[in-house]
Amino acid sequence: MTPRDFTRTSAVSLIASATFVLSACSDSSTPDSDSSTGGAASGGLNIVTTVAPITSITASIAGERGTITGLVPEGTNSHTFEPPPSAAAQLTDADVVFINGLKLEEPTKDLAEANMADDATLVEIGTQVLPESDYIYDFSFPEDEGKPNPHLWTDPTYAIEYGKLIRDTLIEADPDGQSTYNENFEAFKAQTTELADALEADQASIPEGDKELLTYHDAYAYFAKTYGWTVIGAIQPQNFEDPTPREVAALIDQVKAEDVPVIFGSEVFPSEVLEEVGSATGARYEDTLRDDDLPGEPGEAGHSWAGLMRYNYVTMISGLGGAAPELEALDLTSEVPDGAEYPQ
Repeated sequence: MTPRDFTRTSAVSLIASATFVLSACSDSSTPDSDSSTGGAASGGLNIVTTVAPITSITASIAGERGTITGLVPEGTNSHTFEPPPSAAAQLTDADVVFINGLKLEEPTKDLAEANMADDATLVEIGTQVLPESDYIYDFSFPEDEGKPNPHLWTDPTYAIEYGKLIRDTLIEADPDGQSTYNENFEAFKAQTTELADALEADQASIPEGDKELLTYHDAYAYFAKTYGWTVIGAIQPQNFEDPTPREVAALIDQVKAEDVPVIFGSEVFPSEVLEEVGSATGARYEDTLRDDDLPGEPGEAGHSWAGLMRYNYVTMISGLGGAAPELEALDLTSEVPDGAEYPQ
């Protein structure tokens, strides 16, 4: 499916991906005993992850049966992240490595393949759960570059698929933990379904025709397709530098023509230019969307994939004139304590 099926393309969308460098963006009498097949010192699995949303989902499934270490610091541009030399040692000790795939973390993938043990498992979650026929190429990820939009985790339906693949991988690596992984997955699925239901209810409050997204970083393509939003464009200049004056003028024309009420920026990619566009057009510039930086601090209830997505959904819905009481009322307390390491 091409983005023409669900977005309106724009000649003035500023696409940088031509030079965009993704270097960085068993049954037994005691089925859940500590006699797992993992290699961690505690008897559990050593699990390495990349971006914080994947770390959070993995923690929700693994629980206390895994030692989970994230590699990509929160608030970092995951598309340009280069793993430090210290990551090689973490990858060497890993039983399982989960990355998003879809060309998001190629340097980390290369480092993992060079350092992982022969019996360790590398899983590119997004690449496995998304059929190639469903790849989305768009403003920031043009097809001629061969790098599809990798941001599946902003869509709850794909987050559940992430959780399912993580569960299956962990069961294969640690059969003694099967019942725990299944139980934890069901809890994650239930909470994610509640989040999705609240999203559907609250987005109905947006004035008709206003479920439109003009963003800086194009992280909502799959979300938009699933939930009936329109992605007007994504403003991502070459090498994350500011657009040229001509491009800014064209963008101002687009915002006026589309009658865009809000421009959604990203806290990871601050842009003075978008503030100027807002001033010139009357559109409000909302610069706090979070792509993969979880709210709050590690260990807090909201510091989770669910907390991240609720924050973004509430921000988008309220910014476009709606209200989000169902989302705001959600209890995001997880049944599974999150002891993952999130680099800050």
